[in-house]
Amino acid sequence: MKKVSNQLKLFGKAAKSFLALLIVLSVSLAGTQHSQSQGAEAENRQLLLGDWLINDELSDNSDDQVEAAIKAGGGKVARRFFRKRPEDFYRGGPPEQELYDRISYDDVLHIEFAEPEFTFTYADNYQRIFHTDGRRRSTTANSFYTEGGEDFSFGNWDAAALVVEARPRDGGFTLETYTLEEGGNRLRVEMTIEPESFRGAISLTRVYDRAGINSRND
Repeated sequence: MKKVSNQLKLFGKAAKSFLALLIVLSVSLAGTQHSQSQGAEAENRQLLLGDWLINDELSDNSDDQVEAAIKAGGGKVARRFFRKRPEDFYRGGPPEQELYDRISYDDVLHIEFAEPEFTFTYADNYQRIFHTDGRRRSTTANSFYTEGGEDFSFGNWDAAALVVEARPRDGGFTLETYTLEEGGNRLRVEMTIEPESFRGAISLTRVYDRAGINSRND
């Protein structure tokens, strides 16, 4: 019996040592994965920076997508027969909906990052500032508005994609997913736009090429 007891003690010590080793390996693996994730995020963040120009051939037509949302929500679109619809026909709503116009119609986008915030600058120097560190209401678009409200956005990383949510001043919602392609020379933005006054959501894809890079190989 004494021999069996000693064997059990040795087995118990071995089991504890093995368990401790598993814990150490698990912590080490988690640390390595976290470090790799942070490295990938930093690389993607760096690649996002700079000037981007819209690629009309690869992007959805914003007016077409707005009309599709109007119809899906039960609204009516005027028939034009032989008249051509003016470009950017649905752009130019009330001031509290300007953010929608900027992300769905502007042809230029400049992206900067200064810890801990992103700055997205569109045409006419229109800016959005937002964080990706877990803050919920932390940004404004062109500062505070005298109407008593402000646009705000917040972002987070989902693998290699930057996901940005916005709450424009009209009470609506946007969800934008920014993904790099073509070795970092192309930026795809998949967005869902839900203005407060719309019955249906606008689904829109905008594709940008890095300014100064001739990457149109399609």
